[in-house]
Amino acid sequence: MTIIYPSAAQIDEAAALLDAGELVAFPTETVYGLGGDAENPEAIARIYAAKGRPANHPVIVHLAPEADPGYWVRELPADAQKLIDAFWPGPLTLILKRAAHIPAAVSGGQDSVGVRCPSHPVAQQLLSAFHRRRMGTGKQGGVAGPSANRFGHVSPTTAQHVRDEFGDAVHVLDGGAADVGIESTILDLSRGFPALLRPGHVSPRQIADVIGIAPKLPDGSDATAPRASGTLKAHYAPRTPLLLLPFASIEPLLRNRDGKIALVARASSAGEWARAADVHFVAAPEDPQTYARDLYGLLRALDRANVERILIEKLPETVEWIAVNDRLGRAAAAFEAEE
Repeated sequence: MTIIYPSAAQIDEAAALLDAGELVAFPTETVYGLGGDAENPEAIARIYAAKGRPANHPVIVHLAPEADPGYWVRELPADAQKLIDAFWPGPLTLILKRAAHIPAAVSGGQDSVGVRCPSHPVAQQLLSAFHRRRMGTGKQGGVAGPSANRFGHVSPTTAQHVRDEFGDAVHVLDGGAADVGIESTILDLSRGFPALLRPGHVSPRQIADVIGIAPKLPDGSDATAPRASGTLKAHYAPRTPLLLLPFASIEPLLRNRDGKIALVARASSAGEWARAADVHFVAAPEDPQTYARDLYGLLRALDRANVERILIEKLPETVEWIAVNDRLGRAAAAFEAEE
């Protein structure tokens, strides 16, 4: 399907809204972001209010390709520059010590800040237009942009998903469906060693290949890690109760089902259940990239499928699946107290 991107005039209109302190939802290669001027505390407060986001939960600053990341941080370590050269524009967020002139509100009050440069052409056009509006003012024109959805719920990967969340209350730039489909990898470099805070499309192995050291992986033991977007235990959740289980544990629930149930599993596992009455079966993608790209759209579709609960087959516990496992685990955690 041919995607008709916003015109130059529409991009300029959106940049003007940002300049005026208003919010603009925009596409990135990961998910759609709910953008506001990252140097305007009032605009940042509007983001938090629109999402219902806790004020201590930081947002990521999105930068134009021509912007200077050093403006946002106290210093830019050599490893950070190597990663920027390797992965920007792209789905990698770096956590670094926040420069004193950057509002603490963008970091949830912390002394660190998350920055990234997205690769989606519409995001780049918007960020560049906003950057140009700030030239000569002493400011850089970064855009704070958490996912454009209500806090804790499924992230949006299309413009329609954003409209489903906010209606006409937010100006939306349509850039088609997101290619990656899950949020950026977040790597902390603010403490003198690399630590993965949120897995994503850029893998730990790719990071290690660039900086020569494997990042510390999230295991719940890193008590000094800064807070980062999307790292709460329960997150990315649909409204329909969701269970993430090995298929052997799913089968008894299917046999004793009461009402219609959704089943997301590999076709090789599902067997007869793929054709069973009152089972809404979805064949799980076999590779992690496709699974990631389709995940949020699938969860939103299952919310509309009038099922009592969603049963998802657990995935392999390998590094290739770390990002999808992370999102599914947090989605399921939202319903653990109900079991």
